[in-house]
Amino acid sequence: MTTDTIARRQPPVVTPADPAISADAAASTRPATPVRARADAWHHVRGVLLWLVRTVLIVVPVFLFSTFITFLLGAASGLNPAATLAGDSATPEMIAQLNAQYGLDKPIVLQYLDWIGGVVTGDLGTSWFNHTSVAELIGQRLAISASIAGFALIIGIVFGTLLGLVAAVNQGRFVDRAITAVASFMSTLPPFVVSIGLIVVLSVWLHLLPSAGYVPPQQDFWRWLSLITMPAIALSLDTVAEIARQLRTGLVATLQENYVTGAVVRGLSRRRVLFGHALRNGAGPAVAILGMKIPTLLGGAVVTETIFSMPGFGMLSADSALRGDVPVVQGTLVVAIVLVLFFNIVVNVVLGGLRPASRRVR
Repeated sequence: MTTDTIARRQPPVVTPADPAISADAAASTRPATPVRARADAWHHVRGVLLWLVRTVLIVVPVFLFSTFITFLLGAASGLNPAATLAGDSATPEMIAQLNAQYGLDKPIVLQYLDWIGGVVTGDLGTSWFNHTSVAELIGQRLAISASIAGFALIIGIVFGTLLGLVAAVNQGRFVDRAITAVASFMSTLPPFVVSIGLIVVLSVWLHLLPSAGYVPPQQDFWRWLSLITMPAIALSLDTVAEIARQLRTGLVATLQENYVTGAVVRGLSRRRVLFGHALRNGAGPAVAILGMKIPTLLGGAVVTETIFSMPGFGMLSADSALRGDVPVVQGTLVVAIVLVLFFNIVVNVVLGGLRPASRRVR
């Protein structure tokens, strides 16, 4: 239902306003007494504390369980640095010495406790092959992947929001059906297929963008931007499609709510109704989907970085897995776990900001 359709509806009674706005308006009409002010402040602090406690009770167990599974995968691989570092001439004494050096002679639970203790303090271990700190290796590569994934996320949010808005306000029309069809098609395209297609069109045929390589932004910003554009586009299509579909669904449902009709009846402009009322309450599904897209962006970086020859975080994890460098693989997985948990917390905070009524303490 579009805002034009809403405007033609004339309900006999005045419908209630946006619940979140009504709650804020009702609070603003209360007498501003010191007692009421202290009660409201304590109410807010209590709500924040309860949210923090709930978040910790969820995040910490998930982090410990995920890291324990990650550590067990490395232990179950059967890979051992002693056989690699000592070579064919290794003696039992040399192997025992290397196992003791890396703590591999301890029970698996003690190994995990030692490892997770280092992880909490920022020590992800040492590479078995080049004896470099894993945290240092990841720090060198993470900036590359972060720039690609961040640019892909921006593209996904901007174009997904635009397509979702256009489809929602033109519900049932040709534009709506066309956007829905295009979004469904984009969500089926694998990133590696899109990457190859972009290289052929934009690099080989049109010579608009370079096909491979990487330079830091502080060295040459425009060169850096041109190099990350195609990988970012390849990673962003699925995010664009999901945000567009989820936002369209949320807005269509919100535009049919009584408080939106009431806002139109009171004479508010279409733009104010859409952006001030409907978008705030209908964007929840689209924002929630962002938390699920972070792992997709990190996972897709492995493929895109390989195709575009970028020495990023994804390529580091893939190369380390092929070489059997267990500490580096475990370190990359831990960083990925932390990033996923962090962005899910950010998404929950944004959702609470969009719908403040949903986080009031009953």
